[in-house]
Amino acid sequence: MATHAAMPSRGPQGSGARGTARHHSPLAWALPLALGVIFGLYAAFIERDGGPATGGQVVLGLVSGAALAALCFVLGRCRHALPRELRAAAFGALTACAIGFLVSLTNSGVVRSAVMGVSVGAGVFCVAFYVYYTRED
Repeated sequence: MATHAAMPSRGPQGSGARGTARHHSPLAWALPLALGVIFGLYAAFIERDGGPATGGQVVLGLVSGAALAALCFVLGRCRHALPRELRAAAFGALTACAIGFLVSLTNSGVVRSAVMGVSVGAGVFCVAFYVYYTRED
């Protein structure tokens, strides 16, 4: 008895196997890295307050920049799996946390940091939601 000619093969040797390796574009690495470097430098600059640079300020800049870069990279990788509302909320929340942290470094109150972070985050949410809503396929 003859088998069908278009029978799918199983395993990695067959023509039906597809590679699952994901390659990231250079922009997928460069944009979060640039944002992290800028954020870290700005955080260290705010903490310096006109005096000489110290090791603690350098560590603050490195840690805060690395944290923002990692969060931006993760959000950039999983944003396509989210619906537009949640995607816009994720970008708004990330921006709100980053701005609130930077404002808190200026020795202002907790309420001012929270209000500034939430207001900027709400603006980013509105803009991101508008962009995703108008460009949906």
